[in-house]
Amino acid sequence: MTRIIRILCVALLAIVGLVGSSLPVRAEDKCDRDIHKAEQRLREAVDKHGEHSKQAEKRRQELEEVKHRCGDHHDMDHDHH
Repeated sequence: MTRIIRILCVALLAIVGLVGSSLPVRAEDKCDRDIHKAEQRLREAVDKHGEHSKQAEKRRQELEEVKHRCGDHHDMDHDHH
């Protein structure tokens, strides 16, 4: 019985370690996708409505908000390199 409990504890710790280590990567991946999408929307707005249109300005603001929200993830990534 004690051996089974030890095995379960080790397995649980391994699972928690694996899941915990993959979470920051997923958050960073989401931020990269969100930034890419916001940049694409900005390019489309500029192409369709012009560089200084209200639509382009709105997309620029959205891009800045995404970059600001994701800044923590990217700053942590750059600190490790």
